[in-house]
Amino acid sequence: MAFKKINVGAEVCAAVEAATRALVLAAVIVSVAACSKAVDKPEEARPVRVMVARADTVGVDLEFSGEVRPRIESRLGFRVGGKIVSRQVDVGSSVKRGQLLMQLDPQDLKLAQTQANASLRAAETNRDVAKADLARYRDLRAKNFVSQAVLDAKESAFTAAQANVDASAAAYKGQANQAAYAQLLSDVDGVVTGIEVEVGQVVGAGTPVVRVAKRGEREIVIGLPEDQVDTLRKVETVEVRLWARPDTVIKGRIRELSPVADAATRTYAAKIAIADSAVDAKLGMTALVRFSSRSPSAMIKVPLTALFHEKDASAVWIVEHGAVKLVPVQTAGVSGNDVLLSKGVTPGQTIVTAGVHLLKVGQKVTILGDDGAPPAVPAARTGAAGTAK
Repeated sequence: MAFKKINVGAEVCAAVEAATRALVLAAVIVSVAACSKAVDKPEEARPVRVMVARADTVGVDLEFSGEVRPRIESRLGFRVGGKIVSRQVDVGSSVKRGQLLMQLDPQDLKLAQTQANASLRAAETNRDVAKADLARYRDLRAKNFVSQAVLDAKESAFTAAQANVDASAAAYKGQANQAAYAQLLSDVDGVVTGIEVEVGQVVGAGTPVVRVAKRGEREIVIGLPEDQVDTLRKVETVEVRLWARPDTVIKGRIRELSPVADAATRTYAAKIAIADSAVDAKLGMTALVRFSSRSPSAMIKVPLTALFHEKDASAVWIVEHGAVKLVPVQTAGVSGNDVLLSKGVTPGQTIVTAGVHLLKVGQKVTILGDDGAPPAVPAARTGAAGTAK
């Protein structure tokens, strides 16, 4: 029995020793894990496309579509009111100065003219009677048969009668003109571009009834956007091409530029004068107006994708020492699909042209395709002894 007890004690001691070793090992592992630090994952460099900023005078090359219109187009109307009884022209009719266009019913005007003529004849009769009385009373006064007061009264009556004749004559002439106004005549040589009324309508004095465009002088009417008005105002070289004849170039010039934007389109109306010899430019044709010039000062041109907008301000990303920084810029217009920068960037700086909305300040980047980026300097090669060759 004593021998069995001794064996049980040895087994217990071995089990306790094994458990103690396991606990010590676990404690060591926990301590090492507690003392170790997490390793930060290095930030990945984002690939971008770049270009090198270069300053140069930039060409302004813009094109707008417009319509050929007459420089002078009159809306003609009768000077008196009445009913239209005849129309002698149609839209597109060529007219000469003084040619009859429309006519009103002249009956009422002729009656008024007849009445004015009758009033004139009555006034002339009264004047003749007053003149005869004045001559007779002058003889009586010379013989001292009447007083000077009576003679003065007769002279005043004659003066009043003569004034009445003058007034009646003026009224008759005015009414004669009114009768002539029943005919609407063309003021210029031109072409009829519109008819506002038809035969049978009653119109008031001054109501436009027909439109006549003066022959020869034509222009192109276009709309300029708000951001281009100041730039294009100074452009001297203007070329016009008709859509129907794109190979023919017509020289033009800005004749008039509206100071107020159109309420509907928010564009400024510009009128481009063209030479009278441009016989191919018929009224109503579609025309393309091209503005060409060079900027007065050197500017930096970047693609539209290079702009980064933040808080209503424009900026670009500049690459320095493998990282990017945000630089505010001031734009000076557009040239084709590019944006002109007047401030913020200096020539020689590397500008990010793609991926601008995925960057943050100080982020590391790698360049994808130079696109005008400065070439990398090759590393010096070393020989076996470590000297550069």
